[in-house]
Amino acid sequence: MKKTFYFILFLFSSSFLFGNLDNQYLPNIAELVDETSAAVVNVSVTKTIKSQGRHSPFPGAPRGFPFDDFFNSPFEEPREQRERKVSSGGSGFIISNDGYILTNHHVVAEATEIVVSLTDRREFKAQLVGSDEKSDVALLKVDTDEDLPFLILGDSDQIRVGDWVVAIGSPYRLNFSVTAGIVSAKSRSIADQGTSYIPFIQSDVAINPGNSGGPLFNLKGEVIGINAMIYSSGGGYMGISFTIPINYASEIVDQLKTEGIVSRGWLGVSVQEVTKDLADSFKLGIPRGALIGSVLKGSPAEKSGLKNGDVILSFNGQNIVYSGDLPLIVGRIKPETLVNAVIFRSGIEKKIRVKVGVLEEATKNKVIPASINTNVDMLGLKLSSLENFSKEKKEELQVENGIFVEEVLDGPAKEAGIRKGDVITTMAFQEVFNLADYRSIVENLNPGASLAVRIVRNGNGSFITIKLKK
Repeated sequence: MKKTFYFILFLFSSSFLFGNLDNQYLPNIAELVDETSAAVVNVSVTKTIKSQGRHSPFPGAPRGFPFDDFFNSPFEEPREQRERKVSSGGSGFIISNDGYILTNHHVVAEATEIVVSLTDRREFKAQLVGSDEKSDVALLKVDTDEDLPFLILGDSDQIRVGDWVVAIGSPYRLNFSVTAGIVSAKSRSIADQGTSYIPFIQSDVAINPGNSGGPLFNLKGEVIGINAMIYSSGGGYMGISFTIPINYASEIVDQLKTEGIVSRGWLGVSVQEVTKDLADSFKLGIPRGALIGSVLKGSPAEKSGLKNGDVILSFNGQNIVYSGDLPLIVGRIKPETLVNAVIFRSGIEKKIRVKVGVLEEATKNKVIPASINTNVDMLGLKLSSLENFSKEKKEELQVENGIFVEEVLDGPAKEAGIRKGDVITTMAFQEVFNLADYRSIVENLNPGASLAVRIVRNGNGSFITIKLKK
């Protein structure tokens, strides 16, 4: 009897406390969709692709055995270029009543024809005003006297992790599909995707191929980003989506409108994450900042006095928590601007004035190892000094001084990640010019010590912590 009474009481209290949960706490986005979907467009792209086709010496001759064997013979005439048209698509959205449309660069790249269609079935040919690959932003324009709906751009800096967001687009060509979710993270940098200058908004909104270029809304119906990427092993949605913040995209649009190209700030350093082991060996305390592995010659970084081994803690007044924060900050600064940087060097914080340069594509020379004067090292390394290397070999390695790793045997160095072909340039914050310098440092190490070592690998400098056994 008591169990029945408590069960009825539980149902009553649950209904009282949570009965209106759907209405009070879960957003109803139907009105938002009604008000905004008219300005979301489907972007259809036609590309012309050139392909190699055999030119038969006998026009009209049938194909297949035995003719194929003949046409593959050494007497075959040169192959001719043939053109074929392929179609692809994505999404976009109108941002002004005079016909400007935003989408992704990868949606319209190499397009020979672009057609945008609205929910009311109107179609317009669009012209490409400008496109920027690094930001994955493209600006289109349609010329028409018709009344076009457009969207209001919000402030993506105000979005918070946990906020509800809504996406509208054309996944798999299913036009004007709506999905919703929450913001999972902000200022997300994605490694090895060529997107290090984009401070992505991460969400769990379902985004699939075809959603690219479509808008992400806050619950006010304001655009806070351009949907751009998914994180997937199979090509479909797996719970993680990435959106270009609209504040960042607007900066790109302004440059595309006025100049047709995008200029980015450039520092001229390669950086890496500060791990706990590195922070301990640097006496930095809490791991933070961007550790400089290499400073490019003639770069703004070199001219300002930045050095290998410096940890950049803040740049232009913005704190650097992860190494990926630095390119996001530097890239958005107008070239030729003077800014302050706070660095950590030799146990001391120091302020440096930096004049930001203009980003240009860098080229790398292939590293070709050499094998000279092999010596066995107590850390499990076979080494040789660059003093014995030719000028050409040093240029190939992109270093002037240091110790070349000929072979890595079992030991602390191998466990730390040292590889064959690496060049060791500093150890324990001391420059290593030859084997004598190297031995003098290693012989004075205490068991159990953590040793910060700078290496150059394929032209890029980075720091590795070698932990000695106790």
